[in-house]
Amino acid sequence: MDSDPEIEFIEKDSGMSSLGGSKDETPERRAVAATSNEPQGENYDDEPDESFGERFWGLTEMFPEPVRNAVGAVTGATVSGCKSLYAFSCSASWIFFTSSVILFAPVIFETERAQMEELHKSQQKQVLLGPSSAMAPSGSSPSLPSIR
Repeated sequence: MDSDPEIEFIEKDSGMSSLGGSKDETPERRAVAATSNEPQGENYDDEPDESFGERFWGLTEMFPEPVRNAVGAVTGATVSGCKSLYAFSCSASWIFFTSSVILFAPVIFETERAQMEELHKSQQKQVLLGPSSAMAPSGSSPSLPSIR
């Protein structure tokens, strides 16, 4: 073992009693760190971080110009189609709901008026003939047959 001078033996405990991690100072890392005579990496803390858009735009440079143009055209057509579909759905829903209000509002009002008129007749009948007459079925609504 003494014939191989490149291997450096480091006595290391199991990691239980030391505060440092046992993986931080392995012989392989010490050998790599000792042979590396390059200066430490530049400090990039003072440079501003790239935004997602800048990184994404930088990735477009790896594709040829025709591919970028085709993707741009497809994206533009998709956005335009979505905008026109949204405008059409807004117009169609406006036409549908306003038409339904114009067509069905008179029916709803007339039904409500008929119910109020029936209630008014029932109240007048109760005042004139007493409380038992209000419970009796009127001539306008058919009575259901009794169930035996």
